Amino acid sequence: MTSSSNELKKKMQYRRLGRSGIQVSVLSFGSWVTFDNQLKDDTALECMQAAYDAGCNFFDNAEAYAGGESESIMGRVMQQLGWPRHSFVLTTKFFWGLHGRMPNMQNTLNRKYLMHAMEGSLERMQVDFIDVIYCHRPDPNTPIEETVWAMSDIISSGRALYWGTSEWSADEIRAAWDIADRHHLHKPIVEQPQYNMFARRRVETEYARLYEDIGLGTSIWSPLASGLLTGKYANGIPDDSRGALPGHGWLADRLTDPAQVGKVEQLRPIAAELDCSLAQLAIAWCAANPQVSTVITGASRASQVVENFAAIDVLPKLTSDVMERIAAVVR
Repeated sequence: MTSSSNELKKKMQYRRLGRSGIQVSVLSFGSWVTFDNQLKDDTALECMQAAYDAGCNFFDNAEAYAGGESESIMGRVMQQLGWPRHSFVLTTKFFWGLHGRMPNMQNTLNRKYLMHAMEGSLERMQVDFIDVIYCHRPDPNTPIEETVWAMSDIISSGRALYWGTSEWSADEIRAAWDIADRHHLHKPIVEQPQYNMFARRRVETEYARLYEDIGLGTSIWSPLASGLLTGKYANGIPDDSRGALPGHGWLADRLTDPAQVGKVEQLRPIAAELDCSLAQLAIAWCAANPQVSTVITGASRASQVVENFAAIDVLPKLTSDVMERIAAVVR
């Protein structure tokens, strides 16, 4: 462990995941886009170790990431690292499936799919249980009752400890929670929505009642708006960036939108005053929201992990005055 990592670890904050008892690091590490596309086993190991050394205990994945290879990479890396299983929280998500257009195995949350998906993730990640499993998207073609019963049964079987949702509406989350409450089943404890300075409505408005009413936690993704908030797209799309990856051309227009890029540039003086990068400012801004349980970060190299996790130093600097200045720019 480097001295910088050791200092970050001492400063790391831990928050309960909603109203549950489990505590997660306010900054966490996810594998979306990077694992397999940009990171193979060796670099993934370096990045995960850097995050762990900085106090991260929450590692996010999904069955569909890189067609299952993301889970496989993380599983192999964890075996090499040999971390005590009690020292980290492992997550994955189900919905898209890995079996093409086969009936019951794609774009669904029916019981049959969920049971198969759970077994596949355990095998790829080489663990006996996964701490948090998510329904990666809502499924309008499967009754919510069926999904809730299946997720609760997985928890009861010991193959997972908690469950939640990702990109569900407030009404869908409340319906799932009410069904679980009525039948004394394991309730969803966490939602994983996109949240950043340019995507605020769901976390700040739509879910507002759920934090108090049902104790909803959030593990938010894309705190950097797919890299836009790093400022590196001010002059177009760099060759080594996410926007240049095959299959990610859909990001290009958003990442180079003049209005959004202009707002990012207005944030640059604020970051300079706080002695931090734009990325650190954006990550810390997300963590400043008390309804955010953990901010999922990604990286393509270990040095980037260390830089991102240094956002923990920026968090105390986000006074009400600074937050108002940021709001004036991004609203």
